[in-house]
Amino acid sequence: MNYILFDGSVREALLPFTFTRPVADIRVGILTIREKWEKQLGYTTTTVTEEYLSDKFPMVEMEDNVMINASFLPNPILIEMVQALEPLQAIFYHEEIVAFYTQDSQDEIVFDQYEVINYTGDLMQIVNKWDIFMKNDQAIREDFEFLTEDRISEPIPSSVNAIGHQDIFIEEGAKLEFVTLNASTGPIYIGKDSEIMEGSIIRGPFALCEEAQVKMGTKIYGATTVGPHCRVGGEVSNSVLFGYSNKGHDGFLGNAVIGEWCNLGADTNNSNLKNNYGTVKLWNYEQDDYEDTGLQFCGLMMGDHSKCGINTMFNTGTVVGVSASVFGAGFPKTFIPSFTWGGCDNSTVYELEKTLETMKVVMDRRHVELTVEDIQIIKHIFEETKL
Repeated sequence: MNYILFDGSVREALLPFTFTRPVADIRVGILTIREKWEKQLGYTTTTVTEEYLSDKFPMVEMEDNVMINASFLPNPILIEMVQALEPLQAIFYHEEIVAFYTQDSQDEIVFDQYEVINYTGDLMQIVNKWDIFMKNDQAIREDFEFLTEDRISEPIPSSVNAIGHQDIFIEEGAKLEFVTLNASTGPIYIGKDSEIMEGSIIRGPFALCEEAQVKMGTKIYGATTVGPHCRVGGEVSNSVLFGYSNKGHDGFLGNAVIGEWCNLGADTNNSNLKNNYGTVKLWNYEQDDYEDTGLQFCGLMMGDHSKCGINTMFNTGTVVGVSASVFGAGFPKTFIPSFTWGGCDNSTVYELEKTLETMKVVMDRRHVELTVEDIQIIKHIFEETKL
C-alpha cells in the first residue's frame, strides 16, 4: 500500500514552522509526525504540501493510495483502521477527515460517495503552534512506550543518580556521568550517541534525540524534547527544539518551540508568563493579527535559521519568523517577521544573499549540505514575506 501524508487545514496555524516543512515533519514527542506514522505503519510515506516545498518533499502516487491528515498523531487503534481501509472508505474524527482511500482511476474525491467510518475515541491532533509544547508530554510518553517495547536499555552508569529506573531508556553510544535523572514524573529517553554532561539535572518527560547534547550543569523540566544534533544549556522547561539548534548557554527557555538551525545567544531569556497572569496572545499569520491562545504560560516560537544575540530578552508570546537575526538593547517586538535584521528599536531586512551565505556556513559546520531545494525554499519565503 502507498501512504501519503497531507497538510490539511492547519498549515497556516502552524506557521512559522510550516514555512520550511510540511506538517508531517513537525517534531512533537521523540519523533516527527512522519516518523511516527512510518514506524507504526511499517512503510515509508510521501507528502502533499505547498508547491514550493514539493521538490524537497515530493508526492509519489500509485494505483492505490491512502491519504492521511498529517495533523493527527497515530495510535495502535488508528493504525489498524487506516490499514483496513478499502476503496471509497474514509475515517473521520469530529467531522474532520483523518484518512481516506483513493485510486489513481478516480477523477475527483467526493466524500458524499464514501462510506464514513467515525473514530470515536480520543485522537491527538496538532492544530495550533502552541500544541507542539502543550501536547509534548503525552507525545513523549506514547513515543517512549512504542520505541522501547520489548527492548532492553543500555545500563545506567553507576555515577548517575536515577529515580524511576524502569522509565529511563538509554540508546547505544549515549554518554552520561554524574547527572541526576528523575523519571518519577515521566519517562526519560536518551538517544543514540547523545551526551549529558556532568552536573545536569533532568525531570521527565524528557527526550534527548540522536547526537544531541546537554551541556554541564543544565536544568531541564518536562515535558521537553531536544531534537537531533541540538545543544542545550541553562534552564529549559516544557520546550521542543526540532533539530540542529543551539541553546548552549545560561538563560531560560520555557513553553517554547524552536525550529531547525536556530542559535540563541548566551544569556538569552524568554518570558513565559505575563506580569498580570493573563492569557497570552500570539501572532497569527493567516489573520495578520494576534490571537488569544487561552494559555497562561506561553513563551517563544522561533522559525528555522533564526538567531539572536547575547542577552536577548524575549517577551511572553513572541513569534520569530524564518532567518531573522534578532539583536539590540531592550525587548524585541512580540512579532518579528522573517528576514528581520535587528528587531528591537530599529530593524531592516536581512539580505537574501547574506542569509544564504550564513546558512551555508552554519550547515557546513555540521557537515550538512545546503541543497538547491533548500535555497529555492528560502528564496520563495523571502519573496512571499517581504514587505
